[in-house]
Amino acid sequence: MLKNYLLVILCALSLGTLTACSTSGDDSSALVEDGSSSDAQLGLDDDGSLTVGDPNAQDGFNGPAELQNANTIYFAFNSENIQDEYLAVMQKHANYLKKNPDARVIIEGHTDERGTPEYNIALGERRARSVARYMQNLGVDVNQLSIVSYGEEKPAVEGHNEAAWSKNRRAVLNY
Repeated sequence: MLKNYLLVILCALSLGTLTACSTSGDDSSALVEDGSSSDAQLGLDDDGSLTVGDPNAQDGFNGPAELQNANTIYFAFNSENIQDEYLAVMQKHANYLKKNPDARVIIEGHTDERGTPEYNIALGERRARSVARYMQNLGVDVNQLSIVSYGEEKPAVEGHNEAAWSKNRRAVLNY
């Protein structure tokens, strides 16, 4: 059921307008802003990983490898408002992106299973856009940010209760 829903891709973060829209019945790779495959656009390795920057940097920060343990922002039910507890996480990502202007991040918006597929795609997009706006306010260049909404398509936790739903209402920053 989930694989047949449309993925809606929105770009033009700074304008807040819809400029591109793509659909896919194949979940094998995400579509980003211009409708191209994120794997092809970013040159991801076969395992889907991408290393940006020097993971052995001597500035006390190991780049995206270190950020992988803190790359998820969770949201309240039916909300795209960023909770205070995630501001430090976003500050770390913003600092990395500002120090590495060639680095790019895809912000994935997700929802729990409640709501229609169309509503959840829109809510996932609003969550991703909210994170992107906050990152821009921290000084990150808009060209370093891309967003994609998966809605309810890619749950982090399977289940039909609040414990599962709370883990699925999220935005994930992927380098």
